[in-house]
Amino acid sequence: MIFSKKRETPAFIPDITQSRVTSVIGPGINWVGDLRGKGGVRIEGTITGEIAISGLVVVGDSGKVECQQLKADTVIVAGCVKGDVTCQKLEIRSSGKVWGDVVTTSFSSEDGAFLRGQMRMEETIAPVEVDERE
Repeated sequence: MIFSKKRETPAFIPDITQSRVTSVIGPGINWVGDLRGKGGVRIEGTITGEIAISGLVVVGDSGKVECQQLKADTVIVAGCVKGDVTCQKLEIRSSGKVWGDVVTTSFSSEDGAFLRGQMRMEETIAPVEVDERE
């Protein structure tokens, strides 16, 4: 058969620890300063500062982020982001708003999603480097 060729190993094996939320910045929390690390973070409060996460960043419905640069492997926006975004995968939900330039390899949005800025699609993006000592 022509179409029965099977691959021995999957082409992409996701890292479970980096594709799920392990930390939450809850509603009512106002964080001023940088946020760096590995894993997944859900933001329901307000963050003012740079974000560099080797993993998942979810900006929830009540979440607000103001930064020069948000870097992560995967970014899901249901709240507001004011700043440039660099990631492997960006998803803007129907309630999500992004003001800033985006560099990504994969983009999806729902009806009602808002993006004001330039978008550049790349074939590959370097993974987020996080210093282990931080």
